[in-house]
Amino acid sequence: MKASQDTLEFYTRPAAMTSGGAHAARFAELPSDVPSLVRVVQGLLLHQHWAQAYGVELSDERRGESHLRPVDRMLDRVLALDARPFSVARPPDARLVGNCRHFTVLLTALLRARGIPARARCGFAGYFNTGTFVDHWVCEHWSAAEARWVLVDAQIDDVQRAALKPDFDALDVPRDRFVVAGDAWAKGRAGEVDPMKFGFLDEGGLWFIDGNLVRDLAALNNMEMLPWDCWGAMSRPEEAHGDDRLALFDGLAAITRSPDACFADLRATYDGDERLRVPATVLNAVLNREDTI
Repeated sequence: MKASQDTLEFYTRPAAMTSGGAHAARFAELPSDVPSLVRVVQGLLLHQHWAQAYGVELSDERRGESHLRPVDRMLDRVLALDARPFSVARPPDARLVGNCRHFTVLLTALLRARGIPARARCGFAGYFNTGTFVDHWVCEHWSAAEARWVLVDAQIDDVQRAALKPDFDALDVPRDRFVVAGDAWAKGRAGEVDPMKFGFLDEGGLWFIDGNLVRDLAALNNMEMLPWDCWGAMSRPEEAHGDDRLALFDGLAAITRSPDACFADLRATYDGDERLRVPATVLNAVLNREDTI
């Protein structure tokens, strides 16, 4: 479905997590095509769980960089590690340590700065472990030439491509290989796929999916949180869903699966329900602390 001009403009404007802040002027020096911007991102970031594949041993202090949320703070750290222009790829040990969300949000910010509508999507990838769909984020950008949204996995560089051997182009990820949270919820509810196939390590199930569903709704409203940020309606581990909560998440799945067709509902649902809207303080589940946003 063709996205409306209002929708495309919404996803072209920088927002709380995707503003370059004081670094925005530096974006003008960067290329404007998607493949080149993906390479820029890959030259600035190092995925915390892949560090050893690049010959890097991370200290606890360096791992702490993965808790940075806004792009401007991420770039503060990038420049503290290496002050050269963003177009210069850093050696792996001088890159900002993050995760799939950081690759996604930085690419989203750079695409928006170059006038390309883009948004972060939270869901599950089927190309890391055979038979399962792993908690993951990718970027979705609007291709004006093809009049469609295209999924891009910015973290899959040459090192990871050699290890994973994906049978698709990471610049155009098929929708059955990356499943947005709303699709995962619908498939799990319908019994098409075992909900336990969606998760991370030994955790999975409908409770895990509904957390990503709320995060995806927030990201579609330009609030791209950390994968372990928890708030409001999200279930606790192994928590059962009553009828009211099943209905809530069924509704969220419907609007996030078709965000352009349901754009007004998407915005109104997020703004109007405090269980879904990102609050001033969230639980950082990894550090087991309350973080102010």
